[in-house]
Amino acid sequence: MARENGVALAELYANSHEELVEDEIVVLLIGGGDGGILREVSRHSCVEQIDICELDKMVIDVYKKFFPDIAIGYEDPRVKVYIGDGVEFMKHVPNGTYDAIIIDAFHMMGPAAQQLSDKSFLESVAKALRPGGVVSCPAESIWLRDFVVEDTIALCRKIFKGSVNYAWTTVPAYSSGVIGFMLCATDGPPVNFKHPINPIDTESYGVAKWPLRFYNSEMHTAAFCLPSFMKRMRNSKI
Repeated sequence: MARENGVALAELYANSHEELVEDEIVVLLIGGGDGGILREVSRHSCVEQIDICELDKMVIDVYKKFFPDIAIGYEDPRVKVYIGDGVEFMKHVPNGTYDAIIIDAFHMMGPAAQQLSDKSFLESVAKALRPGGVVSCPAESIWLRDFVVEDTIALCRKIFKGSVNYAWTTVPAYSSGVIGFMLCATDGPPVNFKHPINPIDTESYGVAKWPLRFYNSEMHTAAFCLPSFMKRMRNSKI
């Protein structure tokens, strides 16, 4: 079950926004030291460079030794690894460096969030993106009582100034069985998160060497389907 949880999360996390950008893109992953998201990003031939900033080198070493089918993402020659704190790393990234940034951190956007989702960090992420660049970061479950999605959307709109969407998927190992995502774009060419412009080639496995097990176009669409109470909350800030 834990293996299937990881597959579902990595595939949706990586593919839900990689399909939204043009060719020859440069991607940054903050966290995600297990290599699962790297593995999924490698499926996209349009990606030119994949940087990863991981705080703990031991995470990388452990996954390479004991979970090679997950850590296989590090075998992609496009990957460049930086060991260090993601918040500090972002302070030194030149403006407009990346086309897409994936934040895979334990602290989600919501009541439990800490430094990785505070305003100054998100502003550094926005500056590191090119115009029309996209970011994906974890958000709380729709079933978490204290998660005020409209406030999170308002914060993201203020910082990134482009399209903002909340999406979610089922991951049984997470609290309530659901995990959310904030998908945001910087001001520039419009981004429609619900309708990819660069659909994934299902025959391109990258370093994974096997087909997708969870993600497909229907799952992509379903990720944006919200219950009525969430729609009302979301629309209050649109």
